[in-house]
Amino acid sequence: RGSGRGRTALALTAAAAALALGLAVAAAEWKRWSEASRLITPHPAPPAVPPDSTGPLASPTYFWGTYRPHVYFGMKTRSPRAVVTGLMWLQHGGNLRHTSEQNDGVSRYGWLMHDGENFGVQEIRDEGLVLRTEFVKQPGGDHGGDWSWRVTAKMEDKGPAPLLSLFFYVATDRQGTLRPVLENGTRLAAVAGTAEELGDFTLTFLPPTGEGGEGPKYASYNFLAAGVPGLHRLTDLVRQSLRESSMFSPPGRPRRRFFGVSSTGGLPGEPPRGQLLLHQVTLEPPAVLEVTLESGSAAGARHGRLAGPALSAALAQHAATFEQRFEDTFGLRARGVSLPQRRFAQAALSEMLGGIGFFHGRSLLRSERQEEPVPGAESMLFTVVPSRSCFPRGFLWDEGFHLLLLSRWDPVLARDILAHWLDLLNADGWIPREQILGDEARARVPPEFVLQHSETANPPTLLLALERLLPDAPLPYLRRLFPRLRAWFEWLNRTQAGPEPFTYRWRGRDTDPERFLNPKTLASGLDDYPRASHPSAQERHLDLRCWMALGARVLAALAERLGEPLTPYRDMAAALSDNDLLDRLHWAPELGIFADFGNHSTAVALRWHRPPPVPGRPPPAPQLRREVREAPRPQFVGALGYVSLFPLLLQLLQADSPRLPALLGSMRNERQLWTPFGLRSLARDSPWYLRRNTEHDPPYWRGSIWVNINFLALRALHGYARAAGPHREHAAELYRELRHNLVANVFRQYEATGFLWEHYRDSDGAGQGCHPFAGWSALVVLAMAEDY
Repeated sequence: RGSGRGRTALALTAAAAALALGLAVAAAEWKRWSEASRLITPHPAPPAVPPDSTGPLASPTYFWGTYRPHVYFGMKTRSPRAVVTGLMWLQHGGNLRHTSEQNDGVSRYGWLMHDGENFGVQEIRDEGLVLRTEFVKQPGGDHGGDWSWRVTAKMEDKGPAPLLSLFFYVATDRQGTLRPVLENGTRLAAVAGTAEELGDFTLTFLPPTGEGGEGPKYASYNFLAAGVPGLHRLTDLVRQSLRESSMFSPPGRPRRRFFGVSSTGGLPGEPPRGQLLLHQVTLEPPAVLEVTLESGSAAGARHGRLAGPALSAALAQHAATFEQRFEDTFGLRARGVSLPQRRFAQAALSEMLGGIGFFHGRSLLRSERQEEPVPGAESMLFTVVPSRSCFPRGFLWDEGFHLLLLSRWDPVLARDILAHWLDLLNADGWIPREQILGDEARARVPPEFVLQHSETANPPTLLLALERLLPDAPLPYLRRLFPRLRAWFEWLNRTQAGPEPFTYRWRGRDTDPERFLNPKTLASGLDDYPRASHPSAQERHLDLRCWMALGARVLAALAERLGEPLTPYRDMAAALSDNDLLDRLHWAPELGIFADFGNHSTAVALRWHRPPPVPGRPPPAPQLRREVREAPRPQFVGALGYVSLFPLLLQLLQADSPRLPALLGSMRNERQLWTPFGLRSLARDSPWYLRRNTEHDPPYWRGSIWVNINFLALRALHGYARAAGPHREHAAELYRELRHNLVANVFRQYEATGFLWEHYRDSDGAGQGCHPFAGWSALVVLAMAEDY
């Protein structure tokens, strides 16, 4: 019986162990499932953008727009499966133009005037051709009203004009029907359409006229009707449909062969998801072409077609209104700013407004606890894009800077965009830093950047914009935002916490330290700015701590406005703004600067290494790898630059702080941050200054001048110059010099190149990186207006 009881006890123990193991496995699986579910589940708070508030009845002003910033000229509605319209062109002997590309040979393009609502004027210069694209919207009916386009084509030089084809198109995506209306069997005179949020509409292509309106102008016509496998394939579809079999035959002049679209087409092997109808007009510039869209529900309110002289009058009226509104908003003429600089400022604002896009789709997401990526929730985003050519999609930390300018021009529009971003929050309170929604957006992104990692944060710059919007924002709007802002801030505070109380650490640094001179910190927005050489859980990141101080301050002000409990935010803001605590955690006395802290070695360098040969294979190519000549140790990171300035940039330092003179001195020191063109991102005497990070990774935030951080510096210096304290005169002098240098250089580069640039070279001020870059570089307008 004893041995039997023993066997029974062993069996019970084994069963209990098996049960416990099973429960542990089940609990782990449940936790993994729960985390995966929360990753793709929208936040349960009521939406910041109320349902049905963006449609044609609730928001007719913003329903139609140039919300396709990745194309040179096109319009769509704020609808998930919108009907899209656009323009392509081809100088015969050249390349087909459609999407804005960084290096496609188009020498200049950009909006000269754009009010973000009803009107815009753009100029494009392409190998001797000058295209002027203009649009005007006209309210009426229940479906967003009417609009008209005018495209003027002329050559810069006198002499024989090349043949030019202009392609006007309309396309659907999964919904809507289009019916061609043909004239003489070859000219697409109009398109009769029906769509979900547009109802019935008619798109009319008017015959071309001469530049002065005289006409008609001789032209050849082709049209294309085809199935579309996706809007991202429009260029390929049209290119494949071109045949050099059409003839341009002006009366009494030589005939010329040109590339014309065939009447039907498609992309073999790709099932269609929508329709394309395209109208090709081939002519010799100069010429003027007009297109009108007329909504069926606006017929009763329409007083004739908006074309010809009526369109000219409307364009002139809108241009005059834009000029006056710009002056009323920014007051540059009253400040004595020259006409060329005012035109530049108008263009900078307009290019930002023309860079607003509407996107719909799913992000591709991955949790650090889950190997396989998953599609996120279906989302919509209304946003400014940083660059129409390089970055035609939403970027979280960029958007806060965009909204600083936009909130001055159109607070209603800025509030709408901010709310759209907060509706991207998932159940945990996370917003992916890069929004790649829909096939058109994804087609422009390198595959390695498509996946968004759930541990990766981004600076909460939206709170900079909210701080500006807060005094005048309606209370119902702020009440919708508050639960989402609270969840987002709590996620940041929880997931990016540092090793000690009131310290913070960016997650998601590069994980292959041997590959990088200094592993990147993409989450910070400052990418390759030098941090601790060996990423670890012991790091303390200065800039993130300052962003959290700003966030706590703004949330305290918001809670107070709404009558919500504000003590936790107020206490946190006080602790994070405490100058003594900031000193203890981030002042490096041996360096004389504020700095990050971490496991760091200064004795690192990139060296060429040849991998060992593999028998039977060609010799491997040499690789640039990192060598560490001195072991890392916990210490402050001696990388004087933008990060070092953050306590000043976000105005956490008191006006009488004994640390201000050191920061002001570094800013004005030409061996460190000062240049005649703005503040460089990393001190010239830094060992990382202008150093490559990998063989294929040139310096980015390691010396170049960035307008967004220079704007924060101007904003802070302006504040310290007005605050009572021993350093106000020094701050005022620096402010005046820096503002002059920055504005003068950005304007000078625009005059020379026609573009705002992503960043500027510190040696001569030349534009670098992406262009046009009318995202945060357009903040130069606020600097000109001294509006902080």
